[in-house]
Amino acid sequence: MNRRNFLLALAAPKPRPNVLFLFSDDQRFDTIRALGNPEIQTPNLDRLCARGVAFTQASIMGGNQPAVCMPSRAMLMTGQSLYHATDALAGKRPYHLWPAVFAQAGYQTYGAGKWHNGPKLYHEAFSAGGPIFFGGMNDHYRTPLHRFNPSAQYPPTAAERSPKLSASELFTEGLLDFLKRRDETKPFCAYVAFTAPHDPRQAPPEWQAKYPAEKMKLPKNFLPKHPFDNGELEVRDEKLLPFPRTPEDVKKEIADYYALISHLDSQIGRILDAVGENTIIVFAGDNGLAVGQHGLLGKQNLYDHSIRVPLIVAGPGIQRGRRSPALVQLQDCFATLCDLAGVPKPATVEGESFAPVLRGQAFAGRTHTLHYYREFQQAVRTRTHKLIRYTVNGTVTRQLFDLQRDPWEMNNLTDPRKMAELEALLR
Repeated sequence: MNRRNFLLALAAPKPRPNVLFLFSDDQRFDTIRALGNPEIQTPNLDRLCARGVAFTQASIMGGNQPAVCMPSRAMLMTGQSLYHATDALAGKRPYHLWPAVFAQAGYQTYGAGKWHNGPKLYHEAFSAGGPIFFGGMNDHYRTPLHRFNPSAQYPPTAAERSPKLSASELFTEGLLDFLKRRDETKPFCAYVAFTAPHDPRQAPPEWQAKYPAEKMKLPKNFLPKHPFDNGELEVRDEKLLPFPRTPEDVKKEIADYYALISHLDSQIGRILDAVGENTIIVFAGDNGLAVGQHGLLGKQNLYDHSIRVPLIVAGPGIQRGRRSPALVQLQDCFATLCDLAGVPKPATVEGESFAPVLRGQAFAGRTHTLHYYREFQQAVRTRTHKLIRYTVNGTVTRQLFDLQRDPWEMNNLTDPRKMAELEALLR
């Protein structure tokens, strides 16, 4: 290349980055081998960690209903806090959906997988997609899936089911097909929401064989039952095992959970192999899951196992192999993606961009995060402590944890000064 062409190449605008968001269902923050879990096999999520920044203290705000995944997706898509996001998607306040904002900026948009907020909102977000699941949970081999319909009509009778491939495989096939057929004159913005590792946990036999139940370790905070009524001990998730929990039953749950995550990881590997370098890749989970911790199974609580989620970001201009303890939440992803792609952020977005930490710049992040589960659980979490307050049948119960010394949240502290400090933040 001569000097003139070299200078022209330098002066030419860089192509805008593609955006790919991969979302798992009920995946806890500590289920990635590269982030400290030696029991699980996740080679592809491990290589994504090596390519980018993994947030070790990412969380969701919580939920205003037992199906926590629905409000979690509302927060992710709107960039708004819990009650604002659910009000927005119910038509009670203004909002924007980030895929639609990217479409207005010239991106080709695509959505596949679980969409828990109705066909109308799906078509506000995406101009192409499929297969689409409009429910919350289903048999992974009999999930009712719809092809993309430009008219936004999705009668139940139009759903198709594949008895051969799992939902994870079908969602992956859909994305790979889109990548082959897409309009290469435009950058793409793709969103794939898997239904794994949500129950029923049906990993293929070869993946299940990797996790013999008897070899699984019980979590340090395993309990046969929760020590008090948290207001949601009779929800569906908690009825998946009998009371009291036994070590054998919980080990089997953990084995099934890990097997489904490893199978999902294999599909993510196929996707990573197909995506070009000029792509911002985000992997996150919609919420965590207890799976035997604190005597619980589900996500209808505010312990770390249920509100902390995996969050990994990789791509052009993003530091490689970094771990960040910044307090970030899923609703911050909207502002961050706009920042990274140079797309104007709508005024309705409440989350804050964590793009500076991705670029290696100074980033203070949040000083604390607020969490809610329905009307009877509230929590505030700082970098060092967490206070959970329960109001059940007129009785108020409080738990105070030192997260640095007690990350498993096992020792309820008596510290009036710290309690008062966190109560003030919660108010």
